[in-house]
Parts: sequence; C-alpha cells; structure tokens
Amino acid sequence: MDEARWIQQARAGDVESFGRLVRAYQTAVYNLAYRMLGDRMEAEDAAQETFLRAFRHLDRYDPERPFRTWLLSIAAHHCIDRLRRQRPDLPLDPGYLGDEDPDPEAALIRKETRETVQRLLRHLPPTDRAVVVLYYWYGESLRGIAEALGLTVSAVKSRLHRARWRLAQGLEATDEV
Repeated sequence: MDEARWIQQARAGDVESFGRLVRAYQTAVYNLAYRMLGDRMEAEDAAQETFLRAFRHLDRYDPERPFRTWLLSIAAHHCIDRLRRQRPDLPLDPGYLGDEDPDPEAALIRKETRETVQRLLRHLPPTDRAVVVLYYWYGESLRGIAEALGLTVSAVKSRLHRARWRLAQGLEATDEV
C-alpha cells in the first residue's frame, strides 16, 4: 500500500487518493463504530462522518504517527460524542461477528456470548467503551490509545482495568441466571 503517497496527494487536494485511504480503512472504522454504537445504521453514519472529518482536517495529521491510529481516534471521539447525546436504549444487532459454525450448539453459544458482550459494552461509559474496543478489537497499545483519546497512559490503564472488572461482573451475573 502506498499510504504515505496517498496521504500526501490527498493533502494536496486529490480526492481520488483520499478515496483510496477510505477503501483501505473503511472496514476498520465501521467495525469500531459498530462495536461502540451497537447499531448498523448509526455505525454507517459515524463512519461517513469520521471520513468527512478526516478529510477536512487532513492538514492536522502528523505523518510521524500511524495514519490508522489517527483515523481510529477520530472515529472513537465521534462515537463517544454520539453516545453522550443518545438515548440509553440503543437497539442491538448481534450479528456483527459472523463465522457460521456447522455445530448448531456451538454457534448458539457464540451468538449468545456476542450478544452478552455487546449488551455489557453498552453499559460502560463511552470513553471506557472506546478504550476496550481499541485495546481488544484493534490491538492498539496503551500509549496509542492514550494519544488517540487524549488521556494519559495511566488513565487508560485505570479505565481498562475498571471496564474489565465491570464486564466480568456482568458476565458473572449472566452466568448466575
């Protein structure tokens, strides 16, 4: 991938080069938005808005940082803002992780686990949810998450620890039912 060249050309106003960047990162941005928002239509809107914001502010991108991290930070911040403005009862579409299994029982267990995790994620504060999604689904480093969300590394560690504890408590509660 000629990412550096595409970025340079897009900064010079080449919309086609920015389109290449969109195609390269559209799945990652959509998946992050979906995991944070829990709704396909909301995630599509958030992904579009993320790319619009990235294009408008491409002059602020620091080429010393990974473009992916910069882009995902825009997406995470936008999703946090949306979550703060949203009503608490977002409809869920649990089919976000596909992978058909020939064993119906295993497929059902996996589906129920995905639904439970998505439901529990919805109950986390937006910034904690962003930390969890960036860390576990995108493999971002603690430092990368801190930079993306404008937090200190220790704040990210604290939020991650608190979020894991809350998720574990929620999982334990569902096991008791």
